[in-house]
Amino acid sequence: MATTGRGPGGGPLAGVRVVELAGIGPGPFAAMLLADLGADVVRVDRPGGAGLGIDPAYDLTNRNKRSVLVDLKAEDGAARVLDLVARADILVEGYRPGVAERLGVGPDACLARNPRLVYGRMTGWGQDGPLADRAGHDIAYIALTGTLSMIGEPDRPPTVPANLVGDYAGGSLYLVVGVLAALQHARTPGGTGQVVDAAVVDGAAHLATMIHGMLAAGSWQDRRGSNLLDGGCPFYGCYETSDGGYMAVGPLEARFYDEFAALLGLGDAAAARDDLGRWPELRIAVAERFRTRTRAAWTEVFEGTDACVAPVLSLGEAPGHPHLAARATFVEHGGLTQPAPAPRFSATPSAVRRGPALPGADGDEVAVDWGVPGLATARTGEAG
Repeated sequence: MATTGRGPGGGPLAGVRVVELAGIGPGPFAAMLLADLGADVVRVDRPGGAGLGIDPAYDLTNRNKRSVLVDLKAEDGAARVLDLVARADILVEGYRPGVAERLGVGPDACLARNPRLVYGRMTGWGQDGPLADRAGHDIAYIALTGTLSMIGEPDRPPTVPANLVGDYAGGSLYLVVGVLAALQHARTPGGTGQVVDAAVVDGAAHLATMIHGMLAAGSWQDRRGSNLLDGGCPFYGCYETSDGGYMAVGPLEARFYDEFAALLGLGDAAAARDDLGRWPELRIAVAERFRTRTRAAWTEVFEGTDACVAPVLSLGEAPGHPHLAARATFVEHGGLTQPAPAPRFSATPSAVRRGPALPGADGDEVAVDWGVPGLATARTGEAG
């Protein structure tokens, strides 16, 4: 159905066309992932703008996309979006349940125009259920699923993991998996389009599948800071160094632990590894050793070993790490240092090809490429 045209191209999804109804959070990030993989993503922005409250030129979740302005509340707004939908493979929206329908661009209207369309819906609570119509944010979604309860120190409030676990892991990634699976179905002989209901609560719960299995087996305690992988283990956590930095420690296997203990200089305290009753003693010993040197000094000690120890770098420091630099895990485009597209493909490599799409900046180009008139590029000041 889709053609590459003059759109952003390159990557395994080259030729796939995506309509993104502008929003914030996991929806735009999911659309960015599709754009990074080569899809031609056209973001439908509304006059006056919507976003994170930052300069759109710095909103990296809109990279590799193009933007058109459409007022969905205008008399012809829905019709203009449906003209795009007729030429698209995937649509992504993140409105509350029922909003897209009221605007005239819900699943029924879109699938009537394009029966093979994959209609991706991104919400926190899902399209149905008692909380479906409630407002919410990442922290509430992961709280309700039990995920938040696992993160942090015992006897202290749960630690908020930014919005990575809910919005982006439980939300965006599951939406992308869902729409690509549905696209595969739509492209099979006799396949049809369908609606993909991606809810952060569903994804965040699903992420903890292994933990639920361990809980059922009796090998996980339902309280944070008490288990092997949640900071309860003294050889799986973070320790402060003499200069206020931190080292991340994770030598779970015996052979890695032995190397770690030797390099750290734990001495007799290392024997407490297999005695849970002595774990508090071991934690104190490990902490005391790390406080004797700087982060840089300990990094040098563990460099090139299998002790499973790494320095905790800041966002600003990470791009300069030799390993990440060698792999080009971060790239620079248009003066902005940013994470490179992931994962990597041997035959159809992806790349950052365009900077963040400015609201309404690409109307003329999209009108030609998609064959949809009436998408004039916004002039200075029109985007709000």
